[in-house]
Amino acid sequence: MAATLADVAQLMRPARHPWWIIGSGAVALHGAEAGDVHDIDVLIYRADAPAVLTAAGLTPLTMPPDPLLRSDIFAVWPGADVPVEIMAGFAIAGLQGWWPVQPETREAIAVRDTTLFVPARSELVALLHRMGRPKDLRRAAALEEREPG
Repeated sequence: MAATLADVAQLMRPARHPWWIIGSGAVALHGAEAGDVHDIDVLIYRADAPAVLTAAGLTPLTMPPDPLLRSDIFAVWPGADVPVEIMAGFAIAGLQGWWPVQPETREAIAVRDTTLFVPARSELVALLHRMGRPKDLRRAAALEEREPG
């Protein structure tokens, strides 16, 4: 997975706004047990989507409706060992309607000769709880168990 994470940094070079790895990739970058990692989720700003997708040779995919998650722009880059899912306008369903995912924190983590960005541990835990799927709750618990200090 380290090779894929290093590829993500290169993939995001055209981005002019902050971007984050979320989900299982972010859990692993925080040093906690992420379980099976089937893809790396990257959250970007809508304004960066055209440049990032064009540079990667990608076009947005049309996804079937999902009752829990949606993304205004979604693409999958298969050019790494683990597929990289790029999302802009990502939102999670809740009791009050759709909640846009826009991290407030951004921590840099060095991998090989690159820098990757993730939400702070506490914000990632909250995001995983909000998503609420069993795998998300397991990952949140792993982060909470492995608090630094």
